[in-house]
Amino acid sequence: MSDENEKPVIEMWTDGACKGNPGLGGWGALLKAGEHTKELYGGDPLTTNNRMELTAVVEALRALKKPSAVTIHVDSSYVMNGMKTWIVGWKRNGWTTSAKKPVKNVDLWQALDAEVTKHDVRWVWVKGHAGDPGNERADALANLGVDSVR
Repeated sequence: MSDENEKPVIEMWTDGACKGNPGLGGWGALLKAGEHTKELYGGDPLTTNNRMELTAVVEALRALKKPSAVTIHVDSSYVMNGMKTWIVGWKRNGWTTSAKKPVKNVDLWQALDAEVTKHDVRWVWVKGHAGDPGNERADALANLGVDSVR
């Protein structure tokens, strides 16, 4: 068993973009570990903003090669509320909402839940389009993701 201090420390910023909702969408992620930086992006020809926000975090976590101490910066209240508040109830209720309806984007929420369990994750909400350099870069990468499927 490795000591907690031996885990790589990763900072990541993720973002999603959608041209129409639903519509053409993209996701982007900026990962930093010390002096090392990795940029990821992708897109989908028909998706929603929320799906792209979730996909960005899932793909960023999937890019990690080993268990890490991760700080995830998101500008999505949907992702933040889902991970900090809603997911516990959804799992307890068999992935249904308090209104007994199926959770939207359940495939991505389950994928995110599986990825998060591999790491020590800290969630940080940042205001979008407010000058945070990591968030601005993740936004630009998400737009590259949109362009990649045009």
